[in-house]
This record gives sequence, structure tokens and C-alpha cells, in this order.
Amino acid sequence: MRIIAELPHPDCKISIFSMNQKYIVKFEQGALEQSYKLAETDVVGGVNGVFELLDETFINGILKQFKEMRRLFIEAHKRYE
Repeated sequence: MRIIAELPHPDCKISIFSMNQKYIVKFEQGALEQSYKLAETDVVGGVNGVFELLDETFINGILKQFKEMRRLFIEAHKRYE
């Protein structure tokens, strides 16, 4: 797996990887991460097509998911204690 691009964003780290004819888009926020796999054949324009897919609406949804992931983890950790 090799990194082919990074997309600057103030609220999370966004990295795009290439592996086995797939793009892997990884979002990181602290200890949490989300990743999405796309077949290279499903993306028109190569990595530029991936950038187009990552619009503001999609990224805002990702950030909401991070909030929910963090909430679930905190609740689980409290039950564990």
C-alpha cells in the first residue's frame, strides 16, 4: 500500500492510498479512523476523481460519524470501568 495523496482539512487527516487496483481513503481524528475502498475502475479521472468525491457534504458526514464513534467508545469504556 502506498500513499498517493493527502487532502488538507482542519478537523481530520485525509490520506489516499493505492493498493491492488483500489483507492483507499482514510480519515483519521485522534485515535479514531474510518476508511473507504473504491475500485480504481469506479473512479473517473484517477486520484482527481477521488478528490471530487470528497466534497463538503461527504466530509461533514464523516465528521458526524467521528462524533458518534467517540460517544460509543466513551460509553463502552465507562461500562468497562
